[in-house]
Amino acid sequence: MKDAYYISTDSALLDVPLIHSFLSKSYWARDIPQSIVRNSIDHSLCFGVFLGAEQVGFARVVSDYSTFAYLADVFILDAHRGKGLSKKLMEAVMGHPSLQGLRRWMLATADAHGLYRQFGFGSLQKPERIMEILQVNPYTITPHGS
Repeated sequence: MKDAYYISTDSALLDVPLIHSFLSKSYWARDIPQSIVRNSIDHSLCFGVFLGAEQVGFARVVSDYSTFAYLADVFILDAHRGKGLSKKLMEAVMGHPSLQGLRRWMLATADAHGLYRQFGFGSLQKPERIMEILQVNPYTITPHGS
């Protein structure tokens, strides 16, 4: 990548406060607590995009490494957009050796369909087969008994 950008799956390099700051303001994870971000990182294959020691992007994959993967929390910081980093990040994710030969990949996006279509993602072929439980604003709800 130009300008010394690079991508790493070394979780020790990840800037958890930066990731939390971005995600807690995003449309998909607004108000997420940092402890949940940390736990999600600990239980996922994570990709950091870096310029030197500075983290400028992120993606997270939840997978069984055999049949299924869910792509989540993909972002590039505003100051580094327009440089092809999203595409490079997706190339790294989709090319990772542990994620080859999977039967199904999934993701949810409100605004990046064009990016993901370049990597084979499309609308559900049989949406009647897919079900979900969706908690709206899960980080602002007080659990029972609290």
